[in-house]
Amino acid sequence: MLTLVLAAAAAAAMPNNYGLGQNWLCRPDRRDACTVSRDVTAIAPDGPMSTTAFTSAKASEADCFYVYPTVSFDTTGNSDMVANDEERRVIEAQFARFGSQCRTFAPLYRQVTLTALRSLMQGTPIVADRELNYADVREAWRHYLANDNGGRPYVLIGHSQGTGLLKRLLAEEIEGKPVAARMLSAMLIGNNVLVPAGKTVGGDFKVTPLCTTASQSGCVVAYVSFRAATPPAANARFARTDKPGMEVACTNPAALAGGSVPLTAIFPAGRSWEMARNTGPWVKSGEVKAAYVAVPGLLTGQCIKRDGANYLAITVNADPADPRADDIPGDVVIGTTVLADWGLHLIDVNLAYDDLVRLVPQQYAAWKATQAK
Repeated sequence: MLTLVLAAAAAAAMPNNYGLGQNWLCRPDRRDACTVSRDVTAIAPDGPMSTTAFTSAKASEADCFYVYPTVSFDTTGNSDMVANDEERRVIEAQFARFGSQCRTFAPLYRQVTLTALRSLMQGTPIVADRELNYADVREAWRHYLANDNGGRPYVLIGHSQGTGLLKRLLAEEIEGKPVAARMLSAMLIGNNVLVPAGKTVGGDFKVTPLCTTASQSGCVVAYVSFRAATPPAANARFARTDKPGMEVACTNPAALAGGSVPLTAIFPAGRSWEMARNTGPWVKSGEVKAAYVAVPGLLTGQCIKRDGANYLAITVNADPADPRADDIPGDVVIGTTVLADWGLHLIDVNLAYDDLVRLVPQQYAAWKATQAK
């Protein structure tokens, strides 16, 4: 497999000062990328639309610390520390609605860019530093702990590159330390999290288990998603591992104990995903006026083990006779070619956005109960 070229000089890069507000996309008690409109329009199966206003948490008991996926269009291997439209859009797409349950923290970091990813896929890798992105996230986390946490419980939330960085942060900075006792969960979406086959503990983490019930805290929610009709092939980027005795974790946030259930999917109404297949408007007539759209009953999800792969299988319950959209825009495309090895990677979080949000108060209640003992 091709690997990115590491920049020797990058090791000397100056640390970011996370005491500066400009180095955060989201922080509490200010207007920023997390305080966009978060109202949602639900489109019923037969077409009627209703809008629900978003309510921010006024006195939240928990914090949410989010690390975003690969989104930067910067032309260098690592991004700069300027928040562009793509960084702000991904906050809307994956994180802003967590503000109904927690204080929101999202640091900017010098991620490996989309430019670097595309160059790698084309066989012409450019210089990028895979330690710089982690060093930034670790610095932001340490600053948050020292200056903002104040003993509060917290949730880690990541996707793709962000999940990879949080996996390392959890293993190196949290497990085995007092701060681990305050973790409600780590929501590590869209990247392989490994556990011993058939087990919930071990693998990438020594003692942190997978979440198997909503009345549990200090655990990991992890999944990668593929269409049920297009399971992961042998060359799939996610859902498979070649490490003996290991499998990729799958925990369905809408049914942690297992089973096939409807997902509370929430999508940005504008469908603004880079490299996504265009599946048309959400409704065949009418207009979605809210920032987000919900499609109740359209999607069901179930964790599936098949031919060595473990993944969240997504079924689209389309009805061509109704006025609602019959498909979702999560497939990665180059031109008109769907890259099936990516699955529904672009919308991993959106598929269960509000299911993930609803876990926060449930896990807080579970954590609170342990503190009373």
